[in-house]
Amino acid sequence: MLDAFYEPDGERFRATELTRGPWDPDAQHAGPPAALLGRAIELCPSPLADPAAPSASRQVARVTFEILRPVPIGALTVRAEVVRPGRRVELISASLVGDGEELMRASAWRIGAGGVDLPAGLASEERGSPARRAEALPGPERGVEEDFFATGERVGFHTAMEFRFVRGRFLDLGPATVWMRPRHALVAGELLSPLQRVVIAADSGNGVSAALDWGRFTFINVDLGVHLHRLPAGEWVCVDAVTVPEPSGIGLADSTLHDELGPLGRALQTLLVRERPTPPATAP
Repeated sequence: MLDAFYEPDGERFRATELTRGPWDPDAQHAGPPAALLGRAIELCPSPLADPAAPSASRQVARVTFEILRPVPIGALTVRAEVVRPGRRVELISASLVGDGEELMRASAWRIGAGGVDLPAGLASEERGSPARRAEALPGPERGVEEDFFATGERVGFHTAMEFRFVRGRFLDLGPATVWMRPRHALVAGELLSPLQRVVIAADSGNGVSAALDWGRFTFINVDLGVHLHRLPAGEWVCVDAVTVPEPSGIGLADSTLHDELGPLGRALQTLLVRERPTPPATAP
């Protein structure tokens, strides 16, 4: 029985069928490889870190993933390095490689966490915070559990994640609000970190809030940008998403990210929008 998205294989990670996306049985959903890059960024040592504030006390505040090509279900190598060191702020670059090709890359700002005595009412977890511009979202216990639409495959990302919709549902067009949590570890034998939990969910904003007919249009995200003012607490991450396509063939999926305490950040996906070719008419 599969119990993780990836199995360690020496210095590589071997993708399991749980990473399979809904569009190509041989390709991964972008969420798991993005989370694998996030893991590498978290573990990347800080060359100029204050000994009293090691890497573990630093938080990823922004990470952008460039999706260079489809990620096959196979063995992957992940590398990360600090490209702009700093005692308080550092820039980290990471790369995901398979069969000698770079498949995804990521760039992240990691910031040293420190106590700041803020005026009351500003932090996102406080009532009245400017971050809480809308009413609090219903929690996952009030969401409707929804099975993924049929993909033709028995196992994949669609079975590895739990989805509970507050608004919308799979294949319904328009904005959607869905709570998500992985049913499995990212890497076998490891606990999911808060960053990994939010990244693996954030890439679903475009899919759950599709604005166009799936049968007539394609709308592929070429990137994923995640901005976090805090990391999620608990297992669940909520993606409150809207997709805006334009006649230019460019679109944007905009997702507000929440946990059960309130808003925690935002995810953006740049979309390539195209109309599917019309099949030629058959002769009578």
